[in-house]
Formats: sequence, structure tokens, C-alpha cells
Amino acid sequence: MEQLIDYLARWGHYLSGITWIGLLYYFNFIQGEYFKEADGDARTDAFTKLVPRALWWFRWGAMFTFLTGCVLLGIRGANVSLDITVGAVLGTLMFLNVWLIIWPNQRIVIASHEQVKAGGEARPEAAEAAPKAALASRTNTLFSLPMLFLMGSSTHLSSASGLGHGMVGNSGLTALIVALVIVAALQLNAIFGKQGPLTTVRGVIASGFVLTGVLWAVLAML
Repeated sequence: MEQLIDYLARWGHYLSGITWIGLLYYFNFIQGEYFKEADGDARTDAFTKLVPRALWWFRWGAMFTFLTGCVLLGIRGANVSLDITVGAVLGTLMFLNVWLIIWPNQRIVIASHEQVKAGGEARPEAAEAAPKAALASRTNTLFSLPMLFLMGSSTHLSSASGLGHGMVGNSGLTALIVALVIVAALQLNAIFGKQGPLTTVRGVIASGFVLTGVLWAVLAML
């Protein structure tokens, strides 16, 4: 029975994760670039018809990815390696960014466009909400590359990389702390900072690969 639950949770994790991350990339690589070129009426139409639907699947994809991930971690118990630990932290922060930053701020932006469509004025708080949601979304895109790498490496790369050779304990504590400090600094920037190199699609993709390499090196070598 435990094996069946493990497999069903893993299947659900894949399905909801594909939905979540696929929409994350759509927002950052396609929709965001379109909005930079679209006129005001097109943006308003998209924010009142398209964006709310996409965000529904986005946030609930994040929710079920997180919940099924918790089930998988519960089944593993103490058998949690360094890469899974850091990957799970990244995934959890991404989930929290969706529900605590991206969705609340996008609701303000959507409501503002709905007012404009009804003939009213844009809500002044939308001008501040949009960049907050965008920065958190860019940070989630940044986190997604090492998160996916580390989730896979625990099973498929551990023997060659040195990442999964042992469970979290005193031997891996230094590596874990360094990795988490790096992740925490980036998360604080997502809340209080600026986009910087994450402003462009090329920048966020390149930064994601760099972060993946840095975290892999930290966990494998320290």
C-alpha cells in the first residue's frame, strides 16, 4: 500500500508540477513579453479574460505540487539527501511566492483592469502591485532550474555528482547552510529588491543556469 501511495503521489506531483511550471514559463517567456508590446485595450482585455483563467490553473497547480511533494517527503522520512532538501526548500519558497506575493498582487492588477474596462479609472495601488508580482514570478523562474535539477539528481545523478551520497547530517551541514544562505538572499531580494539581471528573458534563464551550477558545486564539494 505504501508503494502505491508513493507512486500515486509521484504521479500527481509530476502532473501538477508540469501544469505549474509550464504556466510559470508561459507568464515569463510569452505573456510578459507580449504585454510589453500590446496596447492598453489589449492588455485590459487579456487581464479581464485570459489572465484570471491562467492564474487559477497556476496557483492550484502550485498547491497540488506542494501537497504531493509533502506526501513524498513524508514517505521518505529520514532518508532525505542534501539535493532533495535544497530542492524542497526552493519548491516551498516558490509555492509561497505564488500564494503570498504573486496572486495577491495580481488580484489588484486584475481588479484595476476590470475598473478600466467598466469605464472607471485604474486603481493607483496597481502601479506598485504589478512590479511586486513580476519580481516574485521572475524569482520563481530563477529558482525553478536548480529546483528541477536537484529533485532529479537525488535519484539519477547521485553516484556521479557526490550530491546524494549521504543523508542530511553533520557531514553535509556546512554545504546545506551555505546553499540555504544563498537561497535566502535571493528570496529576500524577491520581497524587497529589484529584478536586476532577471529583467529580461535571457537574463533570468542565464541566471537560473548559473544558480544551478553554484548550488550543485556547493552541495557536491563542501
